[in-house]
Amino acid sequence: MPFAKPFRVCCTADSRYFSYCLQTTKNFAKRFAFPAFLPRFMPVTALYCMQFVLMGEGYMNCWFRRFVIMALAGVAAWPCIALSSCPAWPAERAQKEMAMLHQQLTLWDDAYYKAGASLVDDEVYDQLRSRLNHWRRCFQPDKADFAIRLPSNGKENHPVAHTGLKKLSERERLSQWITQHNDLWIQPKIDGVAVTLVYQQGRLVSAISRGNGLQGENWTEKALAISDIPKQLTDAPSTLVLQGELFLKVDNHRQKQQGGINARAVVAGEMRRHAASSVLPRIGIFIWAWPDGPATLSERLNALRVMGFALTADYTQRISSLEDAERWRERWYRSPLPFVTDGVVIRQDKEPQGRYWRDTPADWAIAWKYPLIQQVAEVNGVDFSIGRTGKINVVLNLNPLRLDDKSVRRVNVGSLSRWKQWDVLPGDQVSISLAGLGIPRLEKVVWRTAERSPITPPNEGDFHNLSCFQYSIPCRQQMLSRLTWLSGEHGLNLNGIGEGMWRRLIQHGALSDVISWLTLTREQIGEVRGVGNKQADNVYESLQQARRQPLARWLLALGLPLPRSAGSALENMSWLQLQQRTLSQWRQFPGIGAKLAEEIMAFLHHPIVVDFIARISREGIKT
Repeated sequence: MPFAKPFRVCCTADSRYFSYCLQTTKNFAKRFAFPAFLPRFMPVTALYCMQFVLMGEGYMNCWFRRFVIMALAGVAAWPCIALSSCPAWPAERAQKEMAMLHQQLTLWDDAYYKAGASLVDDEVYDQLRSRLNHWRRCFQPDKADFAIRLPSNGKENHPVAHTGLKKLSERERLSQWITQHNDLWIQPKIDGVAVTLVYQQGRLVSAISRGNGLQGENWTEKALAISDIPKQLTDAPSTLVLQGELFLKVDNHRQKQQGGINARAVVAGEMRRHAASSVLPRIGIFIWAWPDGPATLSERLNALRVMGFALTADYTQRISSLEDAERWRERWYRSPLPFVTDGVVIRQDKEPQGRYWRDTPADWAIAWKYPLIQQVAEVNGVDFSIGRTGKINVVLNLNPLRLDDKSVRRVNVGSLSRWKQWDVLPGDQVSISLAGLGIPRLEKVVWRTAERSPITPPNEGDFHNLSCFQYSIPCRQQMLSRLTWLSGEHGLNLNGIGEGMWRRLIQHGALSDVISWLTLTREQIGEVRGVGNKQADNVYESLQQARRQPLARWLLALGLPLPRSAGSALENMSWLQLQQRTLSQWRQFPGIGAKLAEEIMAFLHHPIVVDFIARISREGIKT
């Protein structure tokens, strides 16, 4: 496909590549004899993304095919924007999924904004809300994003709108933004609840929650009871409007280690509670905006300190480069702080007049958030693996996500019964964190898809310590696990032979049971796909090492359930002597109780194990 690489870049890049992409679009149109007016009248983004349609990569959902057909015919087409991760749902399914998630978010909002109760972690709520908005852009591009539902009573207009913050994370985009702005400062992005404070003649007369940015709840009564908020100011303007963050005061909070601790929800709950609780004295205030205040941020910081808002000045630092920003971001991420944070805010010194502020992301400030402690990911598959003892382990396959610096695609659930307790299926949304040593951990199923397709797991009763010594399709996994153990350090310790080689031999049909490899020749091994002559020689020689192993190693390799503490039970014992040992005799060894003694006896007298010992004896192995 001509221009495939440039078009792929354009489809995934941001506006800094606009000129490059526009020229690529024109070249594409000229090469394929598109009418000259087409690139001018059609959204450039639509033309960028034609390659994805023609390549059939399945990334289209906003009338792409209609666009391609009409464009090739020389007719102006509908505008569209490519969304590279839209679910492959029919319209009816999409409507159902969006409606159910919308309903759940609304219930959480009602509890949060009306009762002050947080029924879901802040991080999880934010991610699910973003997911719903993404689905809407996929399937309902003409509809607005999911809006927060404020309580119907007590709405107050903000004297100056609360702007949002554009969130950047890519180093190149951050560097570009910093280069394009002058006189920059950095602050911790405190994870709390935004509020407007209004002072008249130096007296606090109003406190309004952020709400939707234009209207919020009247929190004046609660604000007057918060000791960290000055009630009377000296040398203040006749009318003073401040915007800031109500936060939960904590001692020596290290964000990297402790995460968000749901501090935002605690503060929100207290502010919406009718009667004050012990939480109220633990609420602090961090002022981050002074609309129509002094001209420069340094002047604003000095004035805020004088008025009693010293925390802002203490945690606002001047920067001149991305490297400066990185140092402060990393420092605040790891160091003990008196509040919970979720990133940093970089803002320029000067701001427009308050009358120009809108409830949209500001042009003069950006957020650079920390990695999420928990990430929401979609389950795209469930794998069942069967170990050598028949234990079934369940692993969830995930849409790729990044936690800290680790790429995560799978998470272990544990046993089959635990998976059933989790009740998680493909399409569900789960919360993932990193446990010790960076191992992904399933925290919670945060959303179950509206249409769920049941999965039939393996039957636990079919797999146990005495199953799958012989090959069959249902036994493929357990037999592979048995062979991997057999050749490992706790078994026969066959150098250079691991799971990969056993899998090849099984796929080639060379193994009928877990000891049939004893009779393989060099030539037969060399016939296995992907195994060359030299490797075949090495494998053959390794397999022959097994002939020199004692009976005790063979029994352990085959799966005799003997604890290490009872290793002496096999010393200088023949096969016949072991079979003649009674339950009471087995129980005399350390670590062997009644149940384990029965399992050992069952193993030693199992017909297949008895046959295996007879066969290895015929191969010259001393039993």
